[in-house]
Amino acid sequence: MNWKILEYSLTKNNLMKNDIIKLDGIDKKILKMLMENSRRPILEIAKNIGISGAAIHQRLRKLEKNNLIIGSSIKVNTKILGYTTMAFIGIFLDRATNNKTVVNQLREIKEILECHYTTGDWSILAKLICKDNEDLMEILTKKIQTIKGVARTETYISLEQQISRQITL
Repeated sequence: MNWKILEYSLTKNNLMKNDIIKLDGIDKKILKMLMENSRRPILEIAKNIGISGAAIHQRLRKLEKNNLIIGSSIKVNTKILGYTTMAFIGIFLDRATNNKTVVNQLREIKEILECHYTTGDWSILAKLICKDNEDLMEILTKKIQTIKGVARTETYISLEQQISRQITL
């Protein structure tokens, strides 16, 4: 089975549709194995699939060149570092045109892990991690709510992350 995936190129944090690339069964197997463990040795993948390590390298270079693979990562257990509270902050802007300025300032807050431009009531949805509720309150009142252009915030504390995964191929 051939999988068709739209190819996107990254330009200044924006994705632009270019073309369609095809994934064959081997590409799909390689991606599945690396998505399970991005540190899996190339030779282990090659042995499992039944092709050479060089062929795996070539396919990975092609997938990276086409921006289908955009990196690999290690997941850190933040609780061991003392960060026990995860929250989502809906940020209301006084004017939509302040979005870029506000996001640039949010980028400076190290506890913010993700920031999304959204539809609906908020302009921005931020995911952040804090040491505890007191730390969250401090970040909200002294860092986020003091940013010029932020009209108000709405906070949701995560009690437990129940699903964490990538897309299934």
